[in-house]
Amino acid sequence: MTTKTVYLGGKGVTKRIAVGGGAPVSVQTMWKEGITDLNENNEKLERILRQLNELQLMGCDIVRFAVPDMESAGGLNLIAERTSMPLVADIHFDYKLALECLKGNVAAIRINPGNIGSVENTERVVEGCRNNGVAIRIGINSGSLPQDLQKKIAAGEITRAQGLCETAAREAEIFDQLNFDQYVVSMKSSDVQETIECNRFYARKYNNPLHLGVTEAGPLIGGIVKSSIAFSTLLNEGIGDTIRVSLSSSAENEVVAGINILKECGKRKGGVTLVSCPRCGRIGFDVHSFVDRWQNRLLAMDKDITVAVMGCVVNGPGEGRHADLGIAGTNDKAIIFKKGKIVRTVDAKDADKVFEEELNSL
Repeated sequence: MTTKTVYLGGKGVTKRIAVGGGAPVSVQTMWKEGITDLNENNEKLERILRQLNELQLMGCDIVRFAVPDMESAGGLNLIAERTSMPLVADIHFDYKLALECLKGNVAAIRINPGNIGSVENTERVVEGCRNNGVAIRIGINSGSLPQDLQKKIAAGEITRAQGLCETAAREAEIFDQLNFDQYVVSMKSSDVQETIECNRFYARKYNNPLHLGVTEAGPLIGGIVKSSIAFSTLLNEGIGDTIRVSLSSSAENEVVAGINILKECGKRKGGVTLVSCPRCGRIGFDVHSFVDRWQNRLLAMDKDITVAVMGCVVNGPGEGRHADLGIAGTNDKAIIFKKGKIVRTVDAKDADKVFEEELNSL
């Protein structure tokens, strides 16, 4: 299902990115801490910029920041001046926060017109976005349904999924009346089936790009399971233009999960594919710690290869024969193999160094 194209970017130096219209499905995450107490030279700002760069190298396309007050709006503008990562300002209740962010170089504003105060306030935000070439994301979740729809749901007249879809349609209509079409729609529930159904309902009727997410999905494992089921179902039906895996975990884990979901759904090609064994009683190599050390670095590499990290020399090369590069080991030795053939045997203490040498040679 091809949707219209919405461009996140703005008038400054921010990297523009297309959402919808056949563009590759993008991966988003949300910043996990407040952005107050920032100035042009302090360490907190530098740390944020370093982490944004690392996320970008891993394959993250968009990062959203909560903006609950004017100090946060100023902090976001400082960050946006110094990164090419497209940044989204997440605004609730106070339209003036959106206008303050539009003084900077944000790529998009996330608002829900229903809680921004009035149609006039929404119009002010729309005009600011129009003048700055900034997109808007409508954010609807199961806790923000209008009273009349909540009553219909309680009476069994419509499902909650239909209520989410109707709420999004009402909010989008406000933008349509203002002749503003650069908006993305997001409808989220903590229930997987509701998330699937409301996005299906919307995609059948409208051609606006859809941001997929299961809200409050939970901790690492449960959240990835929920998101994987919802996203794979919808993406395989051609529904969804950008995704965010919402986890009670790090932004890096959200990005890793999102990228892997897209790869498994055939929506993202290239880059390093990492496979690793689960480990067992025959363990001769600390697979878990090696993967922890290397996962983010591998994702950041511009190499279209498969890397295997295997637990033992007995089965490792055979099970990982499809890999361009692999590593396995005994307690004191590590082997490096390519396409299932052992090419080097080294002391375990030198495993990372030798692995890096072989990786760089590919």
